[in-house]
Amino acid sequence: MNKRIEAALNDQIQKESSSSHYYLAMASWAETKGLNGTAKFMYTHSDEERFHMLKLIKFVNERGGVAIVPAVPEPAREYDSLERVFELLLEHEVGVSESINGVVDICLQEKDYSTHNFMQWYVSEQLEEEALARSILDKLRLIGGDKGGLYLFDRDMETAAANAVKAASTAQKA
Repeated sequence: MNKRIEAALNDQIQKESSSSHYYLAMASWAETKGLNGTAKFMYTHSDEERFHMLKLIKFVNERGGVAIVPAVPEPAREYDSLERVFELLLEHEVGVSESINGVVDICLQEKDYSTHNFMQWYVSEQLEEEALARSILDKLRLIGGDKGGLYLFDRDMETAAANAVKAASTAQKA
């Protein structure tokens, strides 16, 4: 495996691992605030990010590189509001997208079309992640401070988590 691509993929492994922990910290915070649906959604997405990391690790190792399992910095424990959680989440996902685009760019520079092809799954996944975060943030902004609206939002997040688990299960079997 090209060393430059291996380094870029290992950097992405670290970002996916950090993403998993980021969602996990947000899940824990939401759970302690009585937002069980949001917590379930975040726990599910933490697992999804871990899956993204594992997929990269296996790819690097199968291509003859050495995947590095990273240490990750501790994420924040407290958040100002649920809206702020999703603002931070969107910012984070945009950063992950930029990183993935950087890996794709390196693949093109190094003419590694196999890795480029592999990374297209991540490009598509990030489009979905960003769109989902924006959509959720838009809903939270519509709700404002309405507690009834927040209750319904949290319930919808639990349904979204259940749907995500079903979709992930189907995708992993394919």
